[in-house]
Amino acid sequence: MAKAASRREVVRRLRRLGFDGPFPGGRHEVMVRGRLKLFLPNPHGGELSTGLVTRLLKEAGVSEEEWEQAE
Repeated sequence: MAKAASRREVVRRLRRLGFDGPFPGGRHEVMVRGRLKLFLPNPHGGELSTGLVTRLLKEAGVSEEEWEQAE
């Protein structure tokens, strides 16, 4: 299971996995890979919870193994 992570860490790993951004996208910033748009939560400090990181990975189509290797 993915662990809680800072927003900065999530962005860094997603970039290593081929995403571009984050770009402004209205209420939330967006990271893009091909036609896929992944909306990121607003940066309020602190960490993104384990559940939220897991949901982002599922939306992005990223396996837990890929996520761990992007460290």
